Amino acid sequence: MTKAPTPLTTAQAVVSMLELNGIDTLYCLPGVQNDSFFDALYDRTNAIRPIHARHEQACAYMALGHAMATGKPSAYCVVPGPGFLNTTAALSTAYGANAPVLALTGQIQQSMIGRNIGQLHELPDQLAIMRGLTKWADRINAPAEAPGLVNEAFRRLISGRQRPVALECAIDTWGRKAPVVLPDTAAERDPCPVDDDALERAAKLLGSADRPMIVIGGGAMGAGEHVMVIAEMLDAPVMVGRMGQGVLDGRHRLSVTMPAGYRFWGEADVVLAVGTRLQAALQNWGVDDGLKIIRIDIDGEEIERQRKPEIGIVGDAAACLKVLAGKLGRYNKKRNGRAEAVAETKAAAIKRIRDTIGPQIAYLEAIRAALPDDGILVDELTQMGYAARLAYPTYKPRTFLSMGYQGTLGWGYATSLGVKVAKPDTPVVSISGDGGFLFTAMEMSTAAKNGIGVVAVVFSDGAYGNVRRIQQQSFKGRTIASDLHNPDFVKLGESFGVASERVSGPQELGAAISRGIAKGGPVLIDCPVGELPDPWPLVQVPRIRPPRKS
Repeated sequence: MTKAPTPLTTAQAVVSMLELNGIDTLYCLPGVQNDSFFDALYDRTNAIRPIHARHEQACAYMALGHAMATGKPSAYCVVPGPGFLNTTAALSTAYGANAPVLALTGQIQQSMIGRNIGQLHELPDQLAIMRGLTKWADRINAPAEAPGLVNEAFRRLISGRQRPVALECAIDTWGRKAPVVLPDTAAERDPCPVDDDALERAAKLLGSADRPMIVIGGGAMGAGEHVMVIAEMLDAPVMVGRMGQGVLDGRHRLSVTMPAGYRFWGEADVVLAVGTRLQAALQNWGVDDGLKIIRIDIDGEEIERQRKPEIGIVGDAAACLKVLAGKLGRYNKKRNGRAEAVAETKAAAIKRIRDTIGPQIAYLEAIRAALPDDGILVDELTQMGYAARLAYPTYKPRTFLSMGYQGTLGWGYATSLGVKVAKPDTPVVSISGDGGFLFTAMEMSTAAKNGIGVVAVVFSDGAYGNVRRIQQQSFKGRTIASDLHNPDFVKLGESFGVASERVSGPQELGAAISRGIAKGGPVLIDCPVGELPDPWPLVQVPRIRPPRKS
């Protein structure tokens, strides 16, 4: 039975559809092109909480943090033109990190779009920019279109590879009223069938391997139980990329990070890669005739993007691995001594990490000890962040959040605020350098206003430390544009009403984080550090396998 149309404005229809699709928080910065939208939102603030930031970039970063912490869609709303452009660093990060973020923006008058008249906030082609940074984008041109387009946006957010989407709406379209049919059901995820035949072949190949290895990325979130079962059946080390940290508990005997994974890659005969680009391994570590690769990925384009694997399987990681685990027992063989060899290689890699970046490890251990098992760490493009990707023990999924290949300097603090809003009962720690933190430091105002209890740690060394090191090492010490003039971070935090303190050394840091978590409100900890050891020898490693024979 078809529902009777209801007279609604476009804005009312969009707000209703956001609510229907589970959006309970909207990160936003209002402006004239969206006035009618926010007027419609006013009547639904019992269902959708608006959190407004001090800069549009923070709206998008908070939505990004919300999506990454939950794995579910989140949304932000800003004005068009410069307002939208201010969010594009976060939007491109969401694209690279596979986060389901809805960007909702205004537009100039509908009849003026594309005419280059010089209207307030006009861009030559805003929709084209959106489409270049998202999985899908469209424009709402009339009230009756709104329900279908919003549901289409959410269908794309939850189906296949999760990436951001965008919708724009003209200033005069938001307030236009017409009969609208609102659906009763939210968007549904597209079905993703399991390729049983391909998984049978994968089970045979893995079962016959002498030195199997598993590599998992962010696409394996939610599949940890099946990863563990398969790894234990094979006695296979599981290399966890930084976007996949926590899929397998970092304390598990088979869980390893990149430095150990590099060594295992050099000896492996079969690799099972799940939800990962395999970028470093395929581009830098090498592949030869002695290595066969099985790839499972929900994105069919990803499987052969760099090279064709022995077996490519398009599908949901959890569903595929569950079937694979059930089939593997029929083909699996014993691998005497394999578990001991894995343990030895893992121990040697851990020792090298500690010998190379010992000071960073001490700080990371202090942070880990202060956080509960489900506590969330948000990293940054900073010396401690680089080390965390190699050595921070992550115990649960979605508890180590990183910006991925975009390397988005300054993303961390604002993103962590969205994480905490999404997970109000979970301790959240953000680690930044003094360079990156000041990108969004004004959002301490947002944290204080909304009681967002992130513990923000600033490791201050008075420089863009990585830039300065490269200049010193590679350009004969000709340092330029890398030194910083910092505020007093404690006084800065206190001026926003944020509890702030300065610490010295790992032990004091751990105690301060514990105090900060207990306080419950926003906290800033300034931790001055000197020049830290170079982590890049652990990352920039030579090719370990020879080129494939022609």
